[in-house]
Amino acid sequence: MPVHPKGEAVAPGAGATASAPTAQAPTAQRRKRRVRASALVAATAAAVLALTACGGGGGSDAKSADGKVELRFAWWGGDKRAQVTQAAIAAFEAENPNIKIKPEYGDWSGYWDKLATQVAANDAPDIIQMDEKYITEYSTRGALLDLSKYQIDTSKLDEAALEAGKGEKGLTGIAAGINAATILANPAVFQAAGVAIPDDKTWTWEDFERVAAEVTAKSPKGTYGAAAYGTDEASLGVWLRQNGKSLYTEDGKLGFEPSDIAEWWGFLKELSEKKAVPSASEVVEAEAAPLDQSGLATGKNGLAFWWSNQLPALEKAAGGELQILRFPSKTGKAEDAKLWYKASQFWSASSRTKHPEETAKFIDFLTNNVKAGEALLADRGVYPNSEVREAIAPKLAKADVKVVSFIDGIKGELGDAPAAPPKGAGAIQEIIKRYTSEVLFNRLSTEEAGKKAVDEMKSAIS
Repeated sequence: MPVHPKGEAVAPGAGATASAPTAQAPTAQRRKRRVRASALVAATAAAVLALTACGGGGGSDAKSADGKVELRFAWWGGDKRAQVTQAAIAAFEAENPNIKIKPEYGDWSGYWDKLATQVAANDAPDIIQMDEKYITEYSTRGALLDLSKYQIDTSKLDEAALEAGKGEKGLTGIAAGINAATILANPAVFQAAGVAIPDDKTWTWEDFERVAAEVTAKSPKGTYGAAAYGTDEASLGVWLRQNGKSLYTEDGKLGFEPSDIAEWWGFLKELSEKKAVPSASEVVEAEAAPLDQSGLATGKNGLAFWWSNQLPALEKAAGGELQILRFPSKTGKAEDAKLWYKASQFWSASSRTKHPEETAKFIDFLTNNVKAGEALLADRGVYPNSEVREAIAPKLAKADVKVVSFIDGIKGELGDAPAAPPKGAGAIQEIIKRYTSEVLFNRLSTEEAGKKAVDEMKSAIS
């Protein structure tokens, strides 16, 4: 099971993080809907631009006759996310009785279709949970408010997470949580195989291959040392960074060549040939499985690629403890793993909200108020505000504490923050998945797949 595209944790079967985050791997139907969502975002871009050009950002700060303001707040997520988010809303409304927050939420698959339509129709929610893949798309079209112009304290936020929300249109997103790309290990699988879990501060990709193949060889048929990568951008991003390249450049282009992604697929083929990872057909099957049926959760994989904040849901599904590992590196040095802090989602606001001050006040509450932190806890990742993170630590579940410890533990090893995904980047993950399948099924060579994939990616973000 690969790193989930949205990097969030949800209860098994919940459709949330994007599909939330869902911690579910997307089915073919969800993938098609996601592609349609990306297309719809692009198709409505001109309309969005035209609409936002009229009237300017912010709009008038009109209030009802009794002085009360109603703000619409949209997010994607499952039942648990709805619960904790509405608890945060209640805490805010208790302190701000003249501001009413109206929740609008659903799962990932329908969220972006709906949002694109709303923005094009000048009916966007005031507060928008935004994703890294789309923030540049919406921001550059003028659809998002520059939050730096309002009273929102960002002094306690991790610098890399804060920078991720900045672009040519200003600060259009404030991180709702931070996480990191990780490899999770199922100790029960390793113990049954009689193989030691490697030291993640010193292991290399050669160690990954050797250990995964050994676990497969010493396990019952159908159990593999590792899940395959190749259905996500995170593992590709790590690989590229370790080789001096990047997924994207600061000027919105691809940061790698066909030969770079071909090499990445070449190592995956090598893993497959040595049975360190499942067969091509098993990889496709695993991709469609929900989190609770993933190979890591069911004890069929010893290692798998996930975002750090997916650990709690995976441990619950597995019925036992899992271990968080850094990615291997080429050198065997932890700092050469080139990990980074990723904003799991952003708090953004519509540029056409009629109540920018109140909208900013609510975002400031979500970002900096301990009561909001006590409600949300680690649902959207590790709290990016260091003071709130410390204050809510005693209330976190054991699995969440493990995630926070990992995030804090790698702080001194992080590489530079990656460039933000450019417009059109929402299509990239589907391209990666499709060509990974072509490579694993031997329908294309790694070189052919590299050339075709890069051509499609360039077209998507041009």
